Amino acid sequence: MKQDYLIAGHRIRVEGDRLVQAVDELIGFAPFKVVADDVPLCRFIESSEEAPTFEKVLYTNEIDGIVSQFGCYSNGFLFVMIPPKGEKLELWLDESKQVASFKGNYQLRLLRFACWMAYGVATVPFQTVAIHTSTIVCEGKAVLFLGESGTGKSTHTRLWREHIEGAFLLNDDSPIIRIIDGKPWVYGSPWSGKTPCYKNESYPLAACVRLSQAPYNQIKKLSIAQGYGALHPSCPPNFAYSDELYDYISDFLGSLLSAVPVYHLACLPDAAAAHLSHDTIL
Repeated sequence: MKQDYLIAGHRIRVEGDRLVQAVDELIGFAPFKVVADDVPLCRFIESSEEAPTFEKVLYTNEIDGIVSQFGCYSNGFLFVMIPPKGEKLELWLDESKQVASFKGNYQLRLLRFACWMAYGVATVPFQTVAIHTSTIVCEGKAVLFLGESGTGKSTHTRLWREHIEGAFLLNDDSPIIRIIDGKPWVYGSPWSGKTPCYKNESYPLAACVRLSQAPYNQIKKLSIAQGYGALHPSCPPNFAYSDELYDYISDFLGSLLSAVPVYHLACLPDAAAAHLSHDTIL
């Protein structure tokens, strides 16, 4: 049993009855289904083999009691998620990044993130990166609003939708940016955080905006170095601990910064802030 998904122009094939059924149950993947009739960039397979062991753990974190470890094994990258109860989910990608093997616990919240990791590692060599951002589309172009959790990304994009004609949400957590012939395009993805917004659409990127809360509204264009600092924290954190993956991220950010401006918006949660960013960018 197999099922293909076309995400940001990259074909991913899921194989194995149990894994295909589990991915099919993930909210957000349905709009990206395509007929399995072409060569995939990467195969997500259900493995019956023993998972490899870490040669080196590069990054460990814990969210909602789930401990995640990312690192290297003898032939590629290994990612393990250990929930408070139940068996762990193991994912490993071979050195070519063309095969991602899954084994263990297919609990939906584990599998969703493991698929995000597998997709990210497989596609980052092709200048494709999922950015933690809320993304608005207006006048046929996409704008990324970045910031730490709680800084008001979703609030600001909501204000665009409420006060700027024609503005709509493309993705509220993890859109995918892909550089094609030197130009950045923003794609909807199956990963949109707490806001269900799963659109199989793409738009040219107009600008990136780093948000911060303030008792006033002020927008400022950043230098290249400042722009790098604004974008880097929103890239996949695990990748920063691998020299190979970080080189890809750095190359991607260099291409992005040479193509579009990056701004810092200090703002209130009001309509005036939305109009200020809209009028400055578009």
